[in-house]
Amino acid sequence: MRKVDMPERPGWREAAAELGFTFADMHREPYWDESSAYEFTLREIEDDIEDPAAELHGLCREAVAAIVASEELMTRLAIPEPHWDLVAESWHRNAPEIYGRFDLAYDGTGPAKLLEYNADTPTSLYESASFQWGWLEEQIALGVLRPTDDQFNSIHEALVERFRTLFAPGTDLHFAAMAGNPEDYATVEAMGWAAREAGLGAHYTDLEKIGLSEDGQFADAEDRVIATLFKLYPWEDLLRDPFAAHLAGAGCLLLEPAWKAVVSNKGLLPVLWQMFEGHPNLLPAFFLADVEAAFSGGAPAPAVAASFARVPHLAREHVVKPLFSREGASISIVENGQVTDASPDQGYAGHPKIVQAYQPLPVFDGFRPVIGAWIVGTACCGIGIREDRGRITQDLSRFKPHYIRD
Repeated sequence: MRKVDMPERPGWREAAAELGFTFADMHREPYWDESSAYEFTLREIEDDIEDPAAELHGLCREAVAAIVASEELMTRLAIPEPHWDLVAESWHRNAPEIYGRFDLAYDGTGPAKLLEYNADTPTSLYESASFQWGWLEEQIALGVLRPTDDQFNSIHEALVERFRTLFAPGTDLHFAAMAGNPEDYATVEAMGWAAREAGLGAHYTDLEKIGLSEDGQFADAEDRVIATLFKLYPWEDLLRDPFAAHLAGAGCLLLEPAWKAVVSNKGLLPVLWQMFEGHPNLLPAFFLADVEAAFSGGAPAPAVAASFARVPHLAREHVVKPLFSREGASISIVENGQVTDASPDQGYAGHPKIVQAYQPLPVFDGFRPVIGAWIVGTACCGIGIREDRGRITQDLSRFKPHYIRD
């Protein structure tokens, strides 16, 4: 794995605008940045990212089964009690999932480490699945890359096949996001594009325009009943929305399913460590309430005391994360027992927290990359890379293309 400077494609910004990639620059900073790219070997991709990500997905599904069967864990993950049955029932009837994104720390020299799982509403889908593939093809045509170079990216094709597997031809699906957010719209449009290619009907609607019919079904602004809805609206918010009272009786298949509420939650991380302690792709993690006393000379909770004792460095070197957070908000890094870095956005600080062993991100040319490993169905089918100058990846991170060379 290395970072390689290379020329940008002539006119790529104009092409991005024509394709609807209107957020290639955000906050007066570049978001899509092709002045350099990350190069991987095929072995790094297959052995260190693709296979481990697929295995992590399997571990997460095992964790779901344990969580929905435990009132204690449902409580600790802050799943609202009135919706425990909704979440558990969606798991027990095998409500289908479409996609997710593991965020991994990886430098090319050791096992990739799971930082978190964006299992419910991951964005950066369009730029991962489509725009960076176009970059690869054009850079090969321009002679910047070799004809034998490749990219770990079958995300779009995997989505098409996933929709084709789950739904009969001609089935109508609705895709919804909050109005006025170009990044969210690009994500649902990428999903709709795959559904249409799979032979399905795909209708976009603004989330805020979804209403209820007289018999309690969801309906769009044109009064069409919504039988299947992909909603780019996180479960932790939806379950606290007054609309949640209508979920059970609406007869609507929701994508992602309600059981994703327990894996898009950072409480998943200590559950995984409890179940699979020592797994090479996991970082030690605990609920803060269980170990906070140990940080000041006290004792951890008896249930985790033995596990905590096996990672003595964690008391002084760790990251504190709220159960719910977006773009690095309310995250802090502790080194030598002191907070050395913290997100300026404290919008999620009121939520319960977990602690995770601190895994420094590698540094390439002053930037720290995070590997986003995309899961569609049960397989890992591509990556997208975001890099940030800071140690906490936030909303000013840049998206970088990648290629494979052997």
